[in-house]
Amino acid sequence: MTSTSKPAALDGRFRLAVAQLNPTVGDVAGNAELIRAARQEAADLGADLVLYPELAIAGYPTEDLVLKHAFVSHCMKAVDALASQTADGGPAMLVGTPWLDEDGKLYNAVALLDGGEVQAIRYKNDLPNYGVFDEKRVFEAGPLPGPMDFRGIRIGVPICEDIWNDEVCECLAETGAEILLVPNASPYWGHRAEERLQVVVARVVESGLPLIYCNQLGGQDELVFDGGSFALQADRSLAFQMPQFETSLAISEWVRNDDEVWVCTDGPVSALPGIDEANWRACVLGLRDYVLKNGFPGVVLGLSGGIDSAICAAMAVDALGADKVHAIMLPYRYTSRESITDADDCARLLGIRHDTVPIAEPVEGFGRVLATMFSGCEQDTTEENLQSRARGVILMAISNKFGSMVVTTGNKSEMSVGYATLYGDMNGGFNPIKDLYKTQVYHLSRWRNTTRPEGLLGPEGVVIPENIISKVPTAELREGQTDQDSLPPYDVLDDILSCLVEHEMSVSEIEKRGHDKALIHRIEHLLYIAEYKRRQAPPGVKITERNFGRDRRYPITNRFRDRS
Repeated sequence: MTSTSKPAALDGRFRLAVAQLNPTVGDVAGNAELIRAARQEAADLGADLVLYPELAIAGYPTEDLVLKHAFVSHCMKAVDALASQTADGGPAMLVGTPWLDEDGKLYNAVALLDGGEVQAIRYKNDLPNYGVFDEKRVFEAGPLPGPMDFRGIRIGVPICEDIWNDEVCECLAETGAEILLVPNASPYWGHRAEERLQVVVARVVESGLPLIYCNQLGGQDELVFDGGSFALQADRSLAFQMPQFETSLAISEWVRNDDEVWVCTDGPVSALPGIDEANWRACVLGLRDYVLKNGFPGVVLGLSGGIDSAICAAMAVDALGADKVHAIMLPYRYTSRESITDADDCARLLGIRHDTVPIAEPVEGFGRVLATMFSGCEQDTTEENLQSRARGVILMAISNKFGSMVVTTGNKSEMSVGYATLYGDMNGGFNPIKDLYKTQVYHLSRWRNTTRPEGLLGPEGVVIPENIISKVPTAELREGQTDQDSLPPYDVLDDILSCLVEHEMSVSEIEKRGHDKALIHRIEHLLYIAEYKRRQAPPGVKITERNFGRDRRYPITNRFRDRS
């Protein structure tokens, strides 16, 4: 490849660009174009070096896609092509990529591209293998890294998990690193930003070095990467802060002081959102990227007049715009006039198309063809579920005909205890509230009615009618039905579920919180027997510390019950 002479050494100062990008897993050409565009923007701002997120050329997480040699080859060729472009004398780049070494082993790597060449490669040492991560399945652990020489500056480049223990940063400091630049792909959950800050503070204190934390942005299946890139000075003070939930490129000025310590003299400081806004934006970003990255023209959902479908409709409009959201009311004999009116009001407030498709004929048709087989049997949830399944079939038919993806609307409380119908209201492609408990759904609905953050596409003001929020929740599958006919109040249910799911507490520990032991036993039993349903549910945004699927992986066949 063509190269120029080595770029001139930096004399006591440099300009660093941090590129908080939204790559797509597997889109090597598209990701390379994002990287090139960010470099051009950084060059226009006079940057010397651009730091990108972990595995930026491949997207993260690659899962088993990275075991396909053709994919890794494409990534490595793209990195070589990016390296050749640095022969123009512009900014160098630190680009995350899978890398097949001469030893035949596959690594999670970062490449320093400068002067038209790949100047250095470093491998991730600490491969996470917990929660949503399973990197040991696909990558080899690299050796403890030493610093890279970048135009006379010795930069340490620990990769994401490498800073969650002290060994890698300690090694880099002891071998002469002057500054730590960290590419990350750290997914969101409610209090993740605070946790990251605590980890970075610990590494800065131990190493005595400033640390720049560059995080990925965007939705990838169940995961949302929230950005929020930042840097700390060597004295632990904030050097700069980038926004959450937004693609962004930030320029910071760094100067080596008389004590030979690099100090940031100029960088942006963005305010981070509160927890309600962060959770809402995570749901919106996850839905938006799932729809757009998978090529759907829009979404369709059943709008029942209940709170779950209303909040999903509001999130969909915030994510995609009203013109890409199609709501369907699917009434049956148990659907109240109040629900029809509430759904109408919700659609009007959101400005979305709203059609009505009655389901009496298909439901009663199912009843007729099953009448002989069901003769002599009492009506029960079987007949109730026929209503939900008829709705599911109709929504899927609309999706097939017009291409829009079906949004499912079951919250975490319902998904926990099986209060959702397989092949019915669980039909669909993606669920933005899958990891929100019912109490969180109510809370966020009230919050959104008073707040619309910048960048969202929905209207200001009330978007969910107050009557939907205040009325007694019901699935309306039989006369006079309410959720609390078979479930405890949601504040009680959600506390028990949080204890069981997020914290793996024992029954005796939960009982000490004031809950009835028999109720805890019942909820635990419902949680376990609903596992087979959850395995067949569509993906949804991770919001809590422990979501179903990637985080919590329980066996379907499971006879354990805690009777302590």
